[in-house]
Amino acid sequence: MPDVGEGLTEAEILKWYVQPGDTVTDGQVVCEVETAKAAVELPIPFDGVVHALLFEEGTTVDVGQVIISVQTGPAEAEAPAAAAVAAPAAAVPAPAEAPAEEPAARQPVLVGYGVSQASTKRRPRKAVPGAPAAPAAPAALPAVPAQPQAAAPAGLNGNGHAGGERPLAKPPVRKLAKDLGIDLASVVPTGDGGTVTREDVHAAAAAVTPQAVAAPAVAAAAVAAAVPVQAPAEASARETRIPVKGVRKVTAQAMVGSAFTAPHVTEFITFDVTRTMKLVQELKADPDLAGLRINPLLLIAKAVLVAVRRNPDVNASWDEAAQEIVLKHYVNLGIAAATPRGLIVPNIKDAHAKTLPELSTALSELVTTARDGKTSPADMQNGTITITNVGVFGVDTGTPILNPGESAILAVGAIKLQPWVHKGKVKPRQVTTLALSFDHRLIDGELGSRFLADIAAVLEHPRRLITWS
Repeated sequence: MPDVGEGLTEAEILKWYVQPGDTVTDGQVVCEVETAKAAVELPIPFDGVVHALLFEEGTTVDVGQVIISVQTGPAEAEAPAAAAVAAPAAAVPAPAEAPAEEPAARQPVLVGYGVSQASTKRRPRKAVPGAPAAPAAPAALPAVPAQPQAAAPAGLNGNGHAGGERPLAKPPVRKLAKDLGIDLASVVPTGDGGTVTREDVHAAAAAVTPQAVAAPAVAAAAVAAAVPVQAPAEASARETRIPVKGVRKVTAQAMVGSAFTAPHVTEFITFDVTRTMKLVQELKADPDLAGLRINPLLLIAKAVLVAVRRNPDVNASWDEAAQEIVLKHYVNLGIAAATPRGLIVPNIKDAHAKTLPELSTALSELVTTARDGKTSPADMQNGTITITNVGVFGVDTGTPILNPGESAILAVGAIKLQPWVHKGKVKPRQVTTLALSFDHRLIDGELGSRFLADIAAVLEHPRRLITWS
């Protein structure tokens, strides 16, 4: 497990894209892992055949632990098993000794972005005579990470059963068999080239009696499969315990640290944004901005950047060790994004230097990447000020907690048609509320109030985007 980001010590394996027996090439993405706040695709830095996957999906693994072993070199498919049987005391199988220096000479790629995923190619299924009768179950494999290939004999198939040959099946079919407690080695394949299909697994599951499911060969799988079947018990449960890990774990730690480290102050302002909403519609119809995503958040982000330019002291951080205030002459604008894995805050680097079209493009890419779970750790580091749009949930306002290391966070409430005094008369106007939380060590009440008032002033009269720039 490589270190895919500064300070990260563990990652959860979300999905394997390969299985034992698959051919892999240098740079091919083999798995997806979730780090502190991002899902990252990991490429393999070797050419060869996958020998064993040492951890299952859903397992949290420490950085530095071996998660996959690959048989490298031009050896025959059955050579690893033969070497393991003939020389069990060897540190690695004989065929791997020739290129033994290659892994040490080449550092694994940390993040697999931009690397196209090569198509996997399965080696021909061959019998492995003399394969040991499952001397090491998959659970025991991580205990000897320094010798992954000796610890995982080639006679061990994808479900942990020893056998003369490995059943051919795609990863979704293997997962289905595992969920149903079916041993793939016992399934009669009907697919092309002797491949086990989903229909084959369902047919095998339908034919299995309770007594057969309890057979020793599949006892462990049967226990695991029994959990989702017990719907009545689950329905009557009064409590459900959910492990805190991944994004939610890190978010919780960060919020507790921020709330009890930085003295928070929150101020609110409610104002008329009718003119800004009209400008949004006009910009959408502008042919010069065709193809760009134009929405209120874009102009709110631009207003924040204008307000930072007018109040540069708000853009700072607190260095506790040096007892210094660090003024930032750049704005990495964070945008809080709710994703299926939890809340993340990627930021737009050097947002202060971007034009309106460039800012629109950056926002669109940021949101799309976050929703796809592909935000990299680097995209969430070194933020200075954050915007969180709680209005999309119909919420009027809130008291947001600072993203750790940042000076301020702006919560944008719902924009609603409300009665408002406009030019001496009560009229229906588009109204919203902004809430600004800031670190009182860095920003005093006067500065924070001016900053928030400037943001509102720009959005109330958007011509200030020009006159104040």
